Amino acid sequence: MTLGPLMVDVAGKELTAEDRRVLAHPLVGAVILFTRNYDNPEQLESLVREIRAVRTPPLLVTVDHEGGRVQRFRSGFTELPPQRAIGHVYDLDPEAGRRLAWQFGWLLAAELRAVGIDLSFTPCVDLDYGVSEVIGDRAYHRDPQVVGRLAVSCMQGMKAAGMAATAKHFPGHGAVVADSHKALPVDRRPRSELDGELLPYRALIANGLASIMVAHVLFPEVDEAPAGFSRRWIQQELRWGLGFTGAVFSDDLSMGGAAFAGSLTERARRALAAGCDLLPLCNDREAVLAVLDELGGESDPLSQVRLARLHGRAMPDRLALQQTPRWLECRAAVDHCRDAPQLKLDA
Repeated sequence: MTLGPLMVDVAGKELTAEDRRVLAHPLVGAVILFTRNYDNPEQLESLVREIRAVRTPPLLVTVDHEGGRVQRFRSGFTELPPQRAIGHVYDLDPEAGRRLAWQFGWLLAAELRAVGIDLSFTPCVDLDYGVSEVIGDRAYHRDPQVVGRLAVSCMQGMKAAGMAATAKHFPGHGAVVADSHKALPVDRRPRSELDGELLPYRALIANGLASIMVAHVLFPEVDEAPAGFSRRWIQQELRWGLGFTGAVFSDDLSMGGAAFAGSLTERARRALAAGCDLLPLCNDREAVLAVLDELGGESDPLSQVRLARLHGRAMPDRLALQQTPRWLECRAAVDHCRDAPQLKLDA
């Protein structure tokens, strides 16, 4: 059985009978986990094994686990600082900042791989304009060159720990005030003023980026459709312009910013037609069941190849991992960054 284009969630800390039926559907290709799915590392590892046993090849198991406000598993995992803290280190010492970004990426990925999770949607490469509450301290920096350097280091650390990186939110969510979870943000800048947003993606793609998540943000001077439903953004700008050959994720189709595209099934059809490979549909089981019943169609062979490449490499189990010199070094560096007072530099 191939991996389908839908990413779905599950109800709790172990699979229900309905969860198993949903995950066995050929249109499903991945599972995304949330805090409600977590009690402790042993329980999480058992849940991941259950998910992987449903299908052959196994479904991708994913999580939003980028640090700061967006970290689904806490007790039993390293508490990760927000990415802005790494940007502050870079401002004081660029080499130390890049080293910390690598250590952060390695530690994040190694701890998730130790319990079997394939993918975290990390890093966030939106620019820090200081206007977006939903991005805020999730951004590394305002300078796109700095964001690109830190994101590449983070990606390389993740790769060393057996996990592909997913850069988000293409082409950029940092310059709009509205939260795309609730409404459709609109960025009225022309394409000629957006090169800075794309610079981190250029750097990451040049270094082998495997996947990108596209934002529910509208750029009316570029296209009439939000980026996640736009062939202009995904095919012309991302695929042809930037030369990206990896997997493209939509942002969650149940978000307010996706309502532009109609019903959940119509959203899925439009995102696939625009060029997305995998479509998260979260926290609405009735909608998932409806989409599974109505979507139809055949999987794109190229999407199959892109998604198959996202399965994580084997890593030591948790106890063995925590005895390694690298884990001890990276944990100490990340703990120091998280606990250090955030000093404001003079302008």
